This record gives sequence, structure tokens and C-alpha cells, in this order.
Amino acid sequence: MKRLTRRDFLKASAMGMGAVVVSTGLAGCVLDSSDERTITFTHGVASGDPLADGVMLWTRAAPANGSAPVGVAWEVSTDEDFENLVHSGTVEAAEAHDFTVKVDVRGLAPGQTYYYRFQTTDRQSPVGVTRTLPEGSIDSVRLAVVSCSNYPAGYFNVYREISKQTDLDAVVHLGDYIYEYSSDSSSYAAQDAQDLGRTFPENNNLELIELADYRRRYAAYRSDPDLQSLHARVPFIVVWDDHEVANDTWEEGAENHNDGEGDFTERKLNALKAYFEWMPIRPVIEGSDEAIFRTFRFGNLVDLHMLDTRIIGRDQQLDYMDYFTGEGLDAARFTADVGSQNRTLLGAEQLLWLQSSLNYSTATWQVLGQQVLMGRMNLPAELLVAIATEQFEGLPQNLAELAQLKGRALQGDPSLTQEELARINTVAPYNLDAWDGYQYEREVVLGTAKALNKNLVVLAGDTHNAWANNLKDINGDQIGVEFATASVTSPGLEEYLGIPDEMIQGAEQAISLLVDDLDYLNVNQRGYMLVTFTPEEAKADWYFVDTIKSREYQIDAGRTASRRVLAGQRVLMADPV
Repeated sequence: MKRLTRRDFLKASAMGMGAVVVSTGLAGCVLDSSDERTITFTHGVASGDPLADGVMLWTRAAPANGSAPVGVAWEVSTDEDFENLVHSGTVEAAEAHDFTVKVDVRGLAPGQTYYYRFQTTDRQSPVGVTRTLPEGSIDSVRLAVVSCSNYPAGYFNVYREISKQTDLDAVVHLGDYIYEYSSDSSSYAAQDAQDLGRTFPENNNLELIELADYRRRYAAYRSDPDLQSLHARVPFIVVWDDHEVANDTWEEGAENHNDGEGDFTERKLNALKAYFEWMPIRPVIEGSDEAIFRTFRFGNLVDLHMLDTRIIGRDQQLDYMDYFTGEGLDAARFTADVGSQNRTLLGAEQLLWLQSSLNYSTATWQVLGQQVLMGRMNLPAELLVAIATEQFEGLPQNLAELAQLKGRALQGDPSLTQEELARINTVAPYNLDAWDGYQYEREVVLGTAKALNKNLVVLAGDTHNAWANNLKDINGDQIGVEFATASVTSPGLEEYLGIPDEMIQGAEQAISLLVDDLDYLNVNQRGYMLVTFTPEEAKADWYFVDTIKSREYQIDAGRTASRRVLAGQRVLMADPV
């Protein structure tokens, strides 16, 4: 299998560079009025990658027919009536980039709201609102955090709910913005797609392989009114996870890249090209020191370091089934492999960049925006065997039984037998696709934060569930905290483990008791996370919609939750009752 080199990676991002214009001021907006084709802005507008002096603007100017480039004018103003223009210009939307347009607007003022729009000779786009990052001493930063938005699974009510927020600095999307599967009823999470009207067009209802496939899938997602509305209201800071390419992607392959699906590197490059075309992200160009990993500085308060834990440096995931012998799990071999110094999740280049960034930063909060759980999710081995072999019948009852034993042990019950103690003390990582499968590199990151005495907050997605973890190193020292968001639509543990509705909260309590560093968990609801940073604390608030199967929904107020960490203390606290 061909290895995707850094040059290949940079080539993929540079292929999406041709549609980008860098602007530093006002320019004449002269369009060729001879083009009589019908041009539409049906995929809305978007902004992203905000800086203190700039922001990326995005739209798609799609002609109804023909393949000739389309002239597009754009304007940026400090007012919604566009009476005080600060930037303007023209750009071509070309077939080579799927008629997407990206403008890197520079020379803006920090911490300011701007309005933007695009137009052709006879069409005008919706008006978008964006905001630059603040500079200097600031009082607060508010980020909405989302991940895992599977279109066939249900409506994007979570995006609609976030768009009601009026004081966000940015939306942080931690990946799985699209999914590569079809919308057939037998496909992942698509059982209700037909009834909900959430199917893909016939020319895009197969697994994504070719460049045209990925482009059409982004077009389908961006036709959603709730996603369009949110993009038009607030800048996005994004990173990909696996489904932007294929399930359980790693550097040289993926679980969902199978025989007969061609060369994986070619598929990956197709996916990356479409991503850079359709997302409001500042592309990587050859010669840059950054790939998709990059830092956003919110004054003196927050440095948000966006990481790629999926593509550029990840070794293949370990699989428990490879360690089962006739005598059971080969624990010694597994322990050696999972803790090997040679296993990498970030890759040497990105890890060095992160360490340097943490060392350089003087912000109060160091925040890692990345995909997978960093917290230690160790569960009793008997549960992991049942999960690995898909023996889910009786699993909720087994959870409850083990949690009862763990509770007795924590209370110092002397009547526990050695066999009972072994059941709860023989533990192993639950998810080897997360940092638990790359333990050495996790220790390097935590050790760096500890040595530099940083206030560390890790943001995570991927699991489709909401979590809060205390982050401890291998010696048990408290280093930081982790806030993980639920999914927008993708199903969580309640479906994967077959947990009945009436046993959900009991299962959450049991898992929270069994996992030592876990402080909060919601296993069955879709939602988002609002993270607020002040000089004194970092606080996460989780909000959940009561359904994604109807456009009529409400926030489940009874399940809203909060956790906070005080600057300098590095341990989670619940809000006082």
C-alpha cells in the first residue's frame, strides 16, 4: 500500500489553493456582464479560520450549465447594509475547484464583527456574519463545540440550536463533518433516512471513493438549511476526523477501505481535495510549517491548538482480536505493544510543533482541539471481551453487577473475595482508536503540559457521547481536564451496546464508577457543548436535543450538565446545586 508522504499531503491541500484570493483592501468589482448563464448560491456562505486581522470567506457559485469560469464579486462591511465597505474584490469560480470560492481577507480589526456577501451579474448570495479574534487582555471566550454529523441519521437540530446563540466567538467542529456511507436503509445510521427525507441523490448514494463522490456529498450536506444558517452566522474552526475519508482512517489505510476500492492514497487525496475546496479553512501550501494543525490565539486568554490525530501521523489501530490465544488474552504482548514508544498518533513533526507551541504560549488556557478521547477509559476486562466478541446480551446487567462490586471496594468492604476484586481490577482500555491505543505519545503531551505548568483543556469528539475526564499521567498526577461533545446526529453507546432506555442512566452511573478518571457521561443523546473561558475558570455546558427524528424539538433541560475547572487547579468540579 502506497504511503501518503508529507509532500502528498501538501499537494492535496495545494490543489485546493487555486480558488483562494488574498485580500488586503478595497478593489474594483467589475464583472463580465456577457455571461448569461444562471448562477446560483444554493450552498450558502461560510467563514472560518479567524485571525486577529483576518478571516476566510467561502461560497459556491454554481452555473446551471457550462464549465467556463464564473466571475464573482465579494464585499466586506462593518454594517449589514454594506454602507461602510472595508474590503471588496472579484474572483473566478472554476470547475477545477468545483466552482467554490475562498477569499482570505486580511487587514481587519481584531475582535470585530463583519458582514460579507458575494454576487454575480444577476445573483446575490445570502449575507454572512463573521468575527475576527480578539487581541490583548480579554474577559471571556465562548466556543460551541460539535462533531459527528451524519446526514441520513436525522435532522441537524443541534446546528439550528447553536445558531440561536448570539455571543459565540467561533464554532469548533472536531470532525466527521460528512460520512462516506450511502443513505440506503442498510447503511450506518440510515434506517430512517427515507422517511425523514434525508437520502442522498442517486448519483451520490454509494460509498465515497472518487473526487466527484466527495464533492457531491459536501454539496448534499451544505444544502441543509440548518447547517447553512449556522455557517452564515459564525466563523468555523475545523479539523477532520476519519469519515471525511473512510471509517477508522490511519496514515496508510482505513477499516472501511476494502479490496476492489482502488488505491487508498488516491482515495485519501480525493477526500482532502474536496475538504479544502468545501470548508472555510486556510489551505496548506508547500513551504508552510503547518499542515491542518494550527493555533488560534484569543488574546491573552486562550490558545486553541487544533490537532490532526487521524491522518498525518497515525499508526494503524491495535485490535484486541489479534491478541486472543487459546488461553485467552495475551496481556503481556498487548501491554508491550500499546505502550510502545514507536506507536504514534500525531507523528514526530506535529508532536514537535505542539510542544513548541505550548512552550511559546503565554495564554492562560492551553486548549487542544482534536478528535479522539485522551482520558484513560479503562474498563474491566470481562466487559471488553464481551464488546470485542459482540456478546451484548446481558451487558447492561453485567455493568450494574461490576459497578456494585466497585462501589463496595471503594467503601473498603472486607467481604469481597479475591475473585471479585480481580473482576474489577483487571482492566484494559476500552477504545484503541483513541489516545488509549497510543499511550506513549499521550504521556509526552501530558508531560510537556506538566513541565511547562500549563492550564490544559482538551476538547474531543468522535465517540458520539458527552464525557468529562480528569487527565492524569502514568504516575497519577493531575495534569488537566477533557471536555468531549456528543454527536450532532450519529448514534452513541446506547445503540452500540444495546442499552434499553430504562437502563440508560443506570449504565451511565455504572460506567462513571468503573472508569476511575471519568467525571461525567451521557451515552444516549445528541447535542453540543458550549465552552466558556475566563481568567478564573474554564466551563463546559452540555445541551441535548430531545429528538433528531423530527424538526419539532426542544432542549432536554433535565439532562443539561456542566463541569468547570479553576485556573491553576486542573481538576474537574461540578456546578454547585
